[in-house]
Formats: sequence, structure tokens, C-alpha cells
Amino acid sequence: MSLSLNRNPMPEQDPQVRAKNFQEVTLGYTPELAHAEATRCLQCKTAPCRKGCPVEIDIPAFIKQVKEGALDAAITTIKEANGLPAVCGRVCPQEEQCEKHCVLAKKGEAVAIGRLERYVADSARSKGETITPLEYAKDAQKVAVVGSGPAGLSVAGDLAKMGYKVTMFEALHLPGGVLMYGIPEFRLPKDEVVQNEINGLRQLGVEIVVNAVIGSTFTVDELLEEEGFDAVFIGTGAGLPYFMDVPGENLNGVYSANEFLTRCNLMKAYRFPQNATPIHVGKRVAVVGGGNVAMDGARTALRLGAEHVSIVYRRSEKELPARLEEVHHAKEEGIDFQLLTAPTEVLGNKEGWVTGLKCVRMELGEPDASGRRRPIEVENSEFVLDVDTVIIAIGQGPNPLVQSTTKGLDVNRKGNISADEETGATSKPGVFAGGDIVTGAATVILAMGAGKKAAVAIDQYLRAKRNK
Repeated sequence: MSLSLNRNPMPEQDPQVRAKNFQEVTLGYTPELAHAEATRCLQCKTAPCRKGCPVEIDIPAFIKQVKEGALDAAITTIKEANGLPAVCGRVCPQEEQCEKHCVLAKKGEAVAIGRLERYVADSARSKGETITPLEYAKDAQKVAVVGSGPAGLSVAGDLAKMGYKVTMFEALHLPGGVLMYGIPEFRLPKDEVVQNEINGLRQLGVEIVVNAVIGSTFTVDELLEEEGFDAVFIGTGAGLPYFMDVPGENLNGVYSANEFLTRCNLMKAYRFPQNATPIHVGKRVAVVGGGNVAMDGARTALRLGAEHVSIVYRRSEKELPARLEEVHHAKEEGIDFQLLTAPTEVLGNKEGWVTGLKCVRMELGEPDASGRRRPIEVENSEFVLDVDTVIIAIGQGPNPLVQSTTKGLDVNRKGNISADEETGATSKPGVFAGGDIVTGAATVILAMGAGKKAAVAIDQYLRAKRNK
């Protein structure tokens, strides 16, 4: 049998059907498809795919185990490095990480590593995976984890396995951070996947305290000085939305993507009135931005009943920062792409509601500092998009609450916490940080990688502290 250069396709809901529901778009591999995909792996001795994995999963090993039908061994292999495989198998940009380095990608398509990771994790969950609670020493040191997103979940799980008593503090009413409020149900099921993975941490003995706003409920200094914690990890993410700073952004019908997605994902506004959080979506929606968050906002608006949804992005399709899969799915579902287009004003009526989005056409000039070609306004190209809802998805930054209430904690000019890249150590002894609060908005798996590195550093710090 000759080796296939093409990966096995993932079964999906029909685009016309899924555009009207919040069920998961991709349906996962069957055992037959997973086996067929696993047989494509060349089992390279140098394992170049591992170089692209921020948490360094032994990828050839788990794929070989899938091929052999040893799924219990495969989940064990993955979880030695990654505590959230069902999440990462769905939302990580594998095409820019592990799969980018796959030898098969030189002549054809890379092995579908992410799809196989998801298959293994989903198979383990369907069997009813059991987790044995850890036994902690009576004098076990205590670590506080601020924020329950990917970085916090990663550091909490690793520290618990090392024997530390971990308490995780979450500002919202459910743990999970961006996994709960940012990524839509149709990409990442909340109860079935996210909360299930988090419950695994609870079974390990991690305590999770919700509705706890660090910087208000407690400060970091109070956690260290009054609440008995020996170290603190800050993983509060990047949840403060950026706006365009154009006229009309305060009109009714303008949302930040952060608010829009939080209402829909975490607060289940799409189930209104069964769930009490309402959301107003008009008939014609413009989503400003070109990243994954913009795609999520556009596809969510479509599912909430919008008749026409446009992505408004100032560069060309080649520069879109969103994953290719997300762009492909958006196009299949009928999202309109207004490329090389920049908004200049949100228009409204005398009652204060959005009636349109004034835009100009752009063309690409020389590359800017990001390496992408700079968009330049085309003279006399103004036009108006007929819309009644505008969703701003041009990025987000750090909420300043923790930084502003913590003595001796250095931040950079953007307000992100300054921390050592390899250890997560900050300027304040005993305080570590990682994920988007340090790097700015990035990916789930990069935040998890930062959490893993910080866990090792916190362990070393606490061992040294105990031995003094």
C-alpha cells in the first residue's frame, strides 16, 4: 500500500445546516479514519513535529499507539505533556506549530496531528476516564493561581501533580477563561469538553474559587501575606477590548467582540429567554477585524439570525491572521468578506442606533514593522455598508486591575506584566506570570506552554524557600 500524501478529511455538519445551530461544526474522526490517518505517520526518528509543539507532546509515540489501537496508552502519552488535549485538538493552530514541521508536508499534507489528539481525548472521555485523587502532605506548600484560562489550568495541573495545594481564583462564574467566554460553542463545546477537562483538575485536588476578582476580592499581596500562599501565578489573559477610535463607536448596536462573545458563550445569550442574558443582533452585521475572534463573532451573529454578515478587514486575504480552517468555514457558511476595507465612522439615527458603517478602500504598500504590507487609503473611495450592528474585533489587551494593585510588579509600555520568558518569574519575589497577560493575545497552546515552564520554576522556587 502506497503512502497517501493527502490527509483524511474530518466529517463536518453541512454548512447550510450548521449556520443555524450552535452544535459543533467538526464531528471528529471515526476509529477507521483515525487508524488510516495514523498510518500516514513516518515515525521520524528526529520527530521534527515535536519542535513545533509548545508543550512538547511525544507526537510520534501517541500516533503509533493510535495506529496499534492502544488508546489508553495514547491518552497517557499525551497527558504527560498536555492536560487539555480535547481542547487543544480542537482550537490550536497546528498548521503553524507541530504540523508545520511534519516531513510529509514537504510533498503533500501533514499528518493531522490535532485531529488525532482530539480523537484520543474524545475516546478517553467517552469511556469515562477515571482520575485518582492525589494525596497531599500535611505541610504541603500552597500556590494561588489567578485566572483559570489555559495558562492557569496548565500551571495548576502540573503543580498539583508535584504535590502542591493549588487554589485557582476566577473572576467570572465559571472557570475556563477564554475557553469559556471567547471561543464559541460550535468550535469548542463548553460542558462536554471544557468543563469536563477542568473537572479533571478538581479530581486531582485543585480548588477552584469563582466570582473572585483578584485586585478587589483579594490583592496579590494579601494572598501572600494574609492568606498563607507561598507563591502566586498570574494568568489573567488579555480581556480588555481595543476600539477603533472613530466617530459613532458609542452608538447602540456596537459591541466589542469580547462583550458579544462573552454574552453568547459564557452567559448563553443564544438560549434567551431560557437563559436570562439577552443580546440584540440586527439583520445586517459588520465585524471589523480579520483574526479568529472576528471569525467567531461573524459566525455567531449568523447563528443568532443575522441575514447578512460581513467581515471588514483592511488588508487582503493573504494577510488574514485567522486560521485557514476558520476562514474556510466562514466562507462556506456565507460570510461576506469586505477585504482591503477600513471603517472611518459608525453612522446612526437620531434615536442613537447604528444605521451604517462608513468605509474607505485600501491598497497595500510596503511592509510595516509586523512584516505585513501596510494598508494605504485609496483617495475618493468612500462608501457606506448598510448595517445595523457592528462588532469590533481588532484585538484586546491586559486588564490593569492586578498590576495596579500589586506593589513592585513591573509592566511594559502596553501594560503587560514583565516576566522571564523561560520561568515566568516577575520583578516581585514569589510572583510568576504567563500567557496573554505577559505576551499579549496569543494562542491557547502557547499560554499552556508558559504555564508548564512556570510550574517548573515555581517548584524550584518553593523547594529553595523550604530549604532555607
